[in-house]
Amino acid sequence: MQVFTAQQQQEFAVEPLPIRRIHHIELYVGNARQASYFYRRAFGFELIGFAGPETGVRETASYVLRQNKITFVVTAPVFSDHPIMDWLVKHGDGVRDVAFEVDDAEFCYRKAVERGARGVREPYTLEDEYGKVVLASIATYGDVIHTFVQRDGYEGFFLPPYKATPKDELAKPIGLKHIDHVVGNVGWNQMAETVAFYNRVFGFQRFVSFDDKDISTEYSALRSTVVANENKWIKFPINEPAEGKRRSQIEEFVLYNNGPGVQHIALECENIVHTVRQLKANGVELLHTPTTYYDMLEERVGKIDEDLDSLRELGILVDRDDKGYMLQIFTRPVQDRPTLFYELIQRKGAESFGKGNFRALFEAIEREQALRGNL
Repeated sequence: MQVFTAQQQQEFAVEPLPIRRIHHIELYVGNARQASYFYRRAFGFELIGFAGPETGVRETASYVLRQNKITFVVTAPVFSDHPIMDWLVKHGDGVRDVAFEVDDAEFCYRKAVERGARGVREPYTLEDEYGKVVLASIATYGDVIHTFVQRDGYEGFFLPPYKATPKDELAKPIGLKHIDHVVGNVGWNQMAETVAFYNRVFGFQRFVSFDDKDISTEYSALRSTVVANENKWIKFPINEPAEGKRRSQIEEFVLYNNGPGVQHIALECENIVHTVRQLKANGVELLHTPTTYYDMLEERVGKIDEDLDSLRELGILVDRDDKGYMLQIFTRPVQDRPTLFYELIQRKGAESFGKGNFRALFEAIEREQALRGNL
């Protein structure tokens, strides 16, 4: 593992784009109504808005889902010749847009393009009775984009042309707080250029790197570098395959996704034990952790507040760094293609990404790969 010093980070830095936070994440799906039901019932997201034929949007249907500071939008095409259908045929259900809230969308777009980003949609304005917003989009790895969202005092619940929906009686929140990080998988020898893109275009700094000595099992390995904005509220690990005896999880993802894309989204929990119990009760499938993982856990990570028997029962992993410890667990893919999945994480001071759990996690993923015949 390589941790970058402040001086080394400064060497990579350009003037950071003035990004506030992740505004929302949009997923393209084959059936947005069914996907929204899944996220409401399984993950406890509240349906707060809709845009579709019933609201004057003729070609797509989109549902806005929220839990605390996390906002997802699930969007599906209504007609078979819509460009989103081509995206779905290529990638399957997955993340299309990781959108940023900014003060000036046009400035961020022009500066990003000036620094080498490919423009997807130039700045444009949307208005309704609650005010106006300015949006603009650029491309990143694969077919994922970043949209700059400038709200300009907009007083609506989300964005035009979405309409608010009645109070959601179905959703039961499970204690999700905010997005901790978003992980991108790229192909062979593409990590460095992707990291350089975030350094050069956004002014993100290299936070930490892991090589194949850190992240490997008997069969497969990968390399990863984490980039982050100045306040570390936005963190993007970027993974690429490394040489191993068999096909790595990154290679499998790129194969089924037909190129780079978002592998998983990490959602921070208020109380991970409570959240995982709710997820299991709601039918969400989680990766299995062998009980032997917990035999030496206290010797490895020291004293923790949580009951060890509960962690063993639920399969929650624990790791510690010099600032505290963290707990984490991962879902199985949430669609038939082995692509997008979710991480549940609770931080108790730790800023790391679970290096001590890498082997246990990746062996669990390899067991899933073996069942699919892809290891």
